Amino acid sequence: MPFFEDLDLGDEIGPLGIEASDAQVSDFCGIWDRETPSRFTDPELARKTGLPGPIVPGIMSMAMVARLFTDWAGPGVLKDLDLIFRQPVPHNSPLAVTGTITDTRQENGDNIVECDVLMTGAGGERYVGGKAILSIPNRP
Repeated sequence: MPFFEDLDLGDEIGPLGIEASDAQVSDFCGIWDRETPSRFTDPELARKTGLPGPIVPGIMSMAMVARLFTDWAGPGVLKDLDLIFRQPVPHNSPLAVTGTITDTRQENGDNIVECDVLMTGAGGERYVGGKAILSIPNRP
């Protein structure tokens, strides 16, 4: 677990290697209570909406980004996640999620760490970008 005192501007978090399989997206849509088939699960329906194939739901992409921070610093550290979806996230493709610390400060008794975050594909595609705000504990 990282401690606030050990973090510096420019520190990198990750990468987290991740991939959303067809089965995982289908399971997620079932839990999310999303009707299927849909552009998230069916190649033909996705193409009818102008997509190259089924895509990962935005909320699932957000969960994959959040996992970078919870794997790194534990549950409860993520306070805010503001993402921009630059292009649809495909199924069955290797993805990398990385973060870069851009600010550290103490605010109202919390140790706040701001990070830029980016989800990319194996070919350098930029799928999701944004900012995360974390609360990181002090060293005991």
